[in-house]
Amino acid sequence: MASVAASISSCFHGENLSSSRSSLFSTFSPVISGNNFDGRKRFMVLAKRLSGLEEAIRIRREREQKNSTPTKRRTPLRRLKVSPRLPVPDHIQKPPYVSSKLLPEISSEYQIHDEEGIAHMRAACLLAARVLEHAGTLVRPSVTTNEIDKAVHQMIIDNGAYPSPLGYGGFPKSVCTSVNECMCHGIPDSRQLQDGDIINIDVTVYLNGYHGDTSKTFLCGNVDEATKRLVKVTEECLERGIAVCKDGALFRKIGKRISEHAEKFGYGVVERFVGHGVGTVFHSEPLIIHHRNEKPGSMVKGQTFTIEPILTLGMTECITWEDNWTTLTKDGSPAAQFEHTILITATGAEILTKC
Repeated sequence: MASVAASISSCFHGENLSSSRSSLFSTFSPVISGNNFDGRKRFMVLAKRLSGLEEAIRIRREREQKNSTPTKRRTPLRRLKVSPRLPVPDHIQKPPYVSSKLLPEISSEYQIHDEEGIAHMRAACLLAARVLEHAGTLVRPSVTTNEIDKAVHQMIIDNGAYPSPLGYGGFPKSVCTSVNECMCHGIPDSRQLQDGDIINIDVTVYLNGYHGDTSKTFLCGNVDEATKRLVKVTEECLERGIAVCKDGALFRKIGKRISEHAEKFGYGVVERFVGHGVGTVFHSEPLIIHHRNEKPGSMVKGQTFTIEPILTLGMTECITWEDNWTTLTKDGSPAAQFEHTILITATGAEILTKC
């Protein structure tokens, strides 16, 4: 992941992280010396802003305690059997990272496209959306996440594309399947879905040299009301984040809008994982922060990136398994995520990953 004041993780980058809270405070730390009036004024403005953030966090926690609804107790996730990676025909174009097990660096180049590039992005993103839609039809009790991986893999290669996750930094599968308390990067295995589960399926395809990236959280059978509401609000947060996007808009407006909506329901917004530029490169700048922040920078017409907030019913802190991918909520509470790849236009944002 790229680093400004601290290391932050985007989709597929779960390591090398500093505390998000530490980066927040380092961003706001004022420098005042002597009787410098401007310095004192700046300190007062920043202190007021920080106070507002702390108040929002306090309100959120109170709502969590007041509105907490018992959820169905689930058996904690554990690693089951992971089958060998699936083959890809030689004629299919593969991204450059496939030949290495090293996690690629985040590219500093923004993904800004001409008309030809936009056409390629639309094609890749449409395929990703169709694959995700098909994967969702497979979600039901007794189906294994490995079966979902096989179906996703086959549909992608049948369309002449490469499943972008496969071989990315050594990732062994063609899709991410994150169940219940798994925030993201779940590796498909032999676990059967259970009645009442939720599962995020994260699909990325590489078609004609361009990546299309999208994900959605699906309900499996009879899901309790508290968890269904979490899923619904998470999707609404994504929609609200997209709604502020257009040429010249500030990136930080995305996190502000998402946080405002999540806090109405007492949900936490995970700070560790962020959205990212996407195009000919899988992960690039800008990194899209989903919580309140002061990240500089504004959007540019022709630019493509993802927005992919993760919300939780409980703690936003997380733990990562020894596989260095599977990341769970620390307290075992459910997490939901939705993601779209968008194209910035003069008047708004075009959602590319829609069927």
